[in-house]
This record gives sequence, structure tokens and C-alpha cells, in this order.
Amino acid sequence: MNPNELNALISLLDDPDEGVFSHIKTKIVSLGEDVIPVLENAWEHSFNPLLQTRIENIIHGIQFQRIAEELKSWAKNSEHSLLEGALLISQYQYPDLDVSKITKQIEQIKHDIWLELNDNLTALEKTRVINHILFDVHQFGGNTANYYAPQNSYINNVFESKKGNPLSLSIVYAIIAQSLALPIYGVNLPEHFVLAYKDNFDIPLPNENKEDKSRILFYINPFSRGAVFSRKEIDAFLKQLKLEPKAEFYNTCSNLDIIKRLIRNLINSYEKLGYPDKTEELESLLNILTL
Repeated sequence: MNPNELNALISLLDDPDEGVFSHIKTKIVSLGEDVIPVLENAWEHSFNPLLQTRIENIIHGIQFQRIAEELKSWAKNSEHSLLEGALLISQYQYPDLDVSKITKQIEQIKHDIWLELNDNLTALEKTRVINHILFDVHQFGGNTANYYAPQNSYINNVFESKKGNPLSLSIVYAIIAQSLALPIYGVNLPEHFVLAYKDNFDIPLPNENKEDKSRILFYINPFSRGAVFSRKEIDAFLKQLKLEPKAEFYNTCSNLDIIKRLIRNLINSYEKLGYPDKTEELESLLNILTL
């Protein structure tokens, strides 16, 4: 479609007839992200509130469609990159997110940790190095003042503010640790998300019991500045919550599970704030991952 035809379509977006508007909207959305600059230009030169609102909604619809398609592709990829998944969720709220800025921050933190690591360190000593660099040098920490704020679940905000909730801080911690080939993975604990440091030699043995967690050396709580704890603390935590112990509360989980939980956290946050449109959109993204 040439620019004149597109501009003519956009000029009709303030048509009071909902049927006409719906037809035009469908046509514009089908053109994809290439039309966004033209829509933005039309918004800037318009003094019609209805037209501006409809343009905003169309732009959001196009961007949401892209995120949904990319999330679907991510889910089909067996690698399930944790960083890529977290960035996609951030792009739902921040479609113009500068991904390179975040990757540079990750590389800097990774480099700072790498300088302090060596093969002679024990798993616990390596964890202490990560904790020192992440929480003392780069000053990441738990956002206790606005614990349920949706901003805590967007990884770009976490890197910018250095504050996050248990899940987002665990995501940052795991991304950096795994990029350094350290076997640190998420644990889907109810009401709280933590990490586990696994045995480096995690090779299945003949007749091995999959529920045996002896291969987990210890657990890590990034929300408490990387505090290390054992299975006994999880037992006590579950008892406090009056929950029966289940293997999934002790085992490491997949990156797919982590991103699902990230979306659920956002749904809960927006429900508390009274944003039904966002809740509905996020539920549709969650459905993509549960199919």
C-alpha cells in the first residue's frame, strides 16, 4: 500500500460508525509494524482526541501481535533462553526497549564476577563472589517498598533501578550465573522464588531416582542478598504456609516455567491495580505458553 492510500485510511479512523472503524482498523493492523511510523506521525499532527486514542490502540495492537508471535516462537525453541523470554515480557510494556543496553550491563557484571572466579573455588565460594559483585558492587536488592508493583517484573526496570522482587532478582542472578557456566537454576517455591546450585556432574546415573535432590548442593535466596540455605529451610517454610511438601517445591524448574510465573506475577499485579485490559492480554500470552 502506497503512503497516500495509507494516510487516507488513517484519516478515516475517526469515523463514528463502529463497523467502518473496525474494518479500517483490521486493514491497518494487517500491514504490520511498518505502518507504525506513519501512525505516529498522524497522531502528532492530529488535534482530534478520538483519532489519537484509536491510533494509540492500533499501535499497541500491532506491537502486542508481534510480542505474541515472538513468544510463540520462543516457546517452540527447545533452548528457551531465559534472557530472551524475560526481554519479550518487558517488551510487552516497553515495545521500544533498548535490548543492547541491558546486554551491556549483563556483560559488565559477568566480567566483574569472572575476574574473581577461579577453578579452585568451591561452589559456596563462587556463590559468595556472585553475591559480592551483584549486591555490594552493583547494589542490586529487593524492592520491599513496592513489592507488588508490576515494574518489579520487567527486567529492564530491574537493571535500571537495581531493585526487584524474588522472581526478577532470581532471573538476573540465574542469567549471569549460567552465562559463566555455573549450574544455578530456578526453584518454583510457592509464595517465593529461589535458586539452587546443582552438582556440576549432573549426569543421570543408572536407575537414578529423579526425586532424589542430593544433586542440589544448596539453595540461594537472591531477595535476601544471595543468602544460602538448605532443604530444611524449605521444609520449615512449607510448614509455615501449611502446604504439603511436593517434589516441585525442591526441584529446579525450566525456563519456560519461570516465564510463566513471571506472567502470572504481572497478572496479579495488574489485577490489584485494576487494569482488566492488561490482565486479559497477559492471560492470552500465558495461554500461548500453556498450549
